[in-house]
Amino acid sequence: MLDYPALRAVATIVQTGSFERAAAILNVTPSAISQRVKQLEERLGTVLIVRGTPCTATEKGEWLCRHMENVGMLEAELFGQLPALIDPDEPLQKVTLQIATNADSLGTWFVEAVANFAKSSSYLLNIAVDDQDYTAEWLQRGRVIAAVTSLEKPVRGCRRFELGVLRYQATATPEFVARHFPHGVTAEAIRNAPALTFNQKDRLQSSWVRQTFGADLDYPTHWLPSPQSFVEATLSGMAWGMNPIQLTRDHLASGGLVELVPGTPLDIPLYWQINRLAADRLAELTREIVTVAKRRL
Repeated sequence: MLDYPALRAVATIVQTGSFERAAAILNVTPSAISQRVKQLEERLGTVLIVRGTPCTATEKGEWLCRHMENVGMLEAELFGQLPALIDPDEPLQKVTLQIATNADSLGTWFVEAVANFAKSSSYLLNIAVDDQDYTAEWLQRGRVIAAVTSLEKPVRGCRRFELGVLRYQATATPEFVARHFPHGVTAEAIRNAPALTFNQKDRLQSSWVRQTFGADLDYPTHWLPSPQSFVEATLSGMAWGMNPIQLTRDHLASGGLVELVPGTPLDIPLYWQINRLAADRLAELTREIVTVAKRRL
C-alpha cells in the first residue's frame, strides 16, 4: 500500500526546495513533513531527498515525483467529474509538470507553445534547460515527464513527435571577419579566431567546423551561457558564434552580421518526447508544441 501523504511530501519538498515551504503548502508542521519522509525512506531502504539548499531528489526520489505527477493528473480528472470528492479542508494543490528543453528552443519558439497551453490549463510548468543532446537523459532518469530533444530514437516508455529543424548559422560582424579572416575563412584562421561556446556540452561550433572544413580543429573560445547574450556578443564583435536564424535573420538582412561561410548552415532536428502514461492527458500540450514548432522551425 502506497503512503500517498508521504509521497506528496517528497514531491512538494523537491518542488519547493525546502521542508519548511513544503510544510506550509501542505498545511502541516515541518516536523510532520520530516517524519513522513524519514519513515518512507526507512521503509524503502533508500534516500529520496538530498538535504541541502535547495533540497533535491535522488534518482529514486525523481521517479516518485513523476509518479505523483501522474497521480495528480488522474485526481484532477476525477475531481472534474466528481467534485464532491474534494475535501474543502484540504489545501487545493495544482499539478506541476516537469519539462526539459534546450536553451535555443526556449529563446526562439518554445515559450509561445507552453504559454498557449498554460492559458487554458490548470497545470503549472517547471521548465528545465539543458543541451538538446542531453535532455533525453532527463526523461530516461525520470527527472521530467516530457522533453524537447535531438534524440530521434524514442526513449523507452515515451511517445515521439517530429518538430522540425533548428537551423544555425556561423555568424560574425563584418568588422570581425575583416580583422580575423583577411584572407578568407580558412582552417588556419579558424584556429586563431575567438568563438563563443554556451557551455561544456555545447558542440555546435565544433560540429560546424567539422562539417565545413572536414576535420576537427581547435579554436579559442569565450564561454557565455545565454542564447540572447550569444547574439549580443556576436553583434558586439566579441567573437563568432552559432546562432539560430530566428535570432539573427534581421541582423543578417541589415548587414549587422554576416555568415562566415555563406551557405553552410548547421541543421539540428528536434523531437518532442513525452511519457506514455501522461501523453493522452497532455495531448493539448503536445498539440501546441508540435503546432508552434512546425510554424517557427
